[in-house]
Amino acid sequence: MIYLKWNSFSILFLVTFTLSAQSPDKKLYRFTYDELHNLYFANTDKPKLQLKYAETYLQKANAENINIRRAKAYYQFAILYYNKDHKKSIRYLDSVIKYSQNSGDKFFPAAAYCEKADLLRSNFKYKEAMANYKLAEKSALENNIDYYYVVREYIAIAKSEDLEEYQEALEIYKECYNYYMKTDYRVGKYAKDFQNVVFGIADCFKSLQNTDSTSYYNQLGLRESVITKNEHYKYLFILNEGANQVLKKNYNQALDSINKALPKMIQYNDTGNILASYYYMGKSYSGLGKKEKAARSFIKVDSIYRTTKEISNEFLGGYPYLINYYKNTGDKENQLKYITSYMQIDSTLQKNYRELNKLLNKEYDTPRLLSEKENLIASLKRDKENTYWGFGILLIIALCLGTFGIYQFRTRKLYRARFEKIIKEEKNNENTENKTDNKSITTNEINKPEDIGIVQELVNQILEKLNHFEMNREFLTPNLTVHSLSQIFETNSKYLSKIVNVYKQKSFTQYVNDLRIDYALNKLKEDNKLRKYTIHALAREFGFNNAESFSATFYKKTGIKPTYFIKELDADTI
Repeated sequence: MIYLKWNSFSILFLVTFTLSAQSPDKKLYRFTYDELHNLYFANTDKPKLQLKYAETYLQKANAENINIRRAKAYYQFAILYYNKDHKKSIRYLDSVIKYSQNSGDKFFPAAAYCEKADLLRSNFKYKEAMANYKLAEKSALENNIDYYYVVREYIAIAKSEDLEEYQEALEIYKECYNYYMKTDYRVGKYAKDFQNVVFGIADCFKSLQNTDSTSYYNQLGLRESVITKNEHYKYLFILNEGANQVLKKNYNQALDSINKALPKMIQYNDTGNILASYYYMGKSYSGLGKKEKAARSFIKVDSIYRTTKEISNEFLGGYPYLINYYKNTGDKENQLKYITSYMQIDSTLQKNYRELNKLLNKEYDTPRLLSEKENLIASLKRDKENTYWGFGILLIIALCLGTFGIYQFRTRKLYRARFEKIIKEEKNNENTENKTDNKSITTNEINKPEDIGIVQELVNQILEKLNHFEMNREFLTPNLTVHSLSQIFETNSKYLSKIVNVYKQKSFTQYVNDLRIDYALNKLKEDNKLRKYTIHALAREFGFNNAESFSATFYKKTGIKPTYFIKELDADTI
């Protein structure tokens, strides 16, 4: 349904203001009712000033006790609240009806009934709206035959747009069409009313899938709007024909018409028809298989609905499309979003008029939709929980990696410090070494500890042999034990062990291993070819039985692994 924006009596203006309790300006009393009326409508952009004119109008009517004037004053108040506060506007319209009953006025109370019905329609209260239209129809029939057909148009619009009673609406429109054909339908208000009726007929035929008749009346309306220079209506008929071409499956032709009309609808701030443009644009793109463009168009329809809270049954078809679109793309959140919107709209419509559920049952079975919504909520809940678990696990992993990284950084820093210390100590040893080659150790050079229960001469002999043992690198002999060395020294193993413990201040094993590691450090530093050996080969080279024993002893002595020591030596060489 392409929307028509037209009025039953006067133009209704969108204003925002607060109704104050101040007294009307007494200087305005010099104006007549008609002058106050004209001033009110001449200042539509100044609501506070309009309020003063309306208050003065009402005070004059109360002072003179003229009910029809009171009614017209309240009508002005109702207009001020028409788009801001529907309940307050309806209360003022009720006052209009109260004070204009049996007045014989050409427009009241019929206009007030119509405006009240229109507000009730916008709040989905269709039964109450139709009741007020009937009262307006009855009042207008008695006092103003022209306005009677305006009310009949209102009823036709409600039946077609809201109640989907297209055939009944079409009969009413034809009745109005025949009436206007007897008037000067290209002049003044008749021109606009006639084009409204032509549009209504075209739209009903479109809803009844009679596309040829729709095109006929769209062309008629387009011709009349061009003759009367009514540009807004010209593009309304172009838009309506675009929608009709969608039904004919002429999607490119439909898009051509819609793209011509949409900028004009935006220019005229015609929200209802902007929504209609995007809806039929979506239908066209869907027909052409352009799914993403169709979805974007239907999303715009939804965004307009969310702003205005107004949508007719005709434009609900975009929601099943969006639900399926996001279902196919695996986007559960958007799928749930549009299911929820779809069901909320339907719930509101059902609450006020049962017949409005036709489209929902046609596109989607309600229990199935509800079931799908519940399943989606459960699925999203599971996904959310899994996401939390995932984030938790990732956080733990990140913390572990971070901790490990810090540990590695600190370890590398510590290893480097130990490496530099080893190199420094080696250099210091070289600079301070004043030993004479093959010089024997004498008893005078040895700090004599307390008596260890061994004859000093024997102690000196063993120490001399140990010195020779060190100088000749005999500690590199594999599988060396205190017992095997004591046999070489031709002495008691207990004596040898005790002398090493006291004079070297180490166990025999530690003494031998330290000699091997000191030698390994020096050789690795000097011989880059040796650094290319495997750890297993190095272990054999330095007197160890296996790589594990060599690595463990090396680390115990230096605080770093032999592989790290070799790597740093190579790096420093480069």
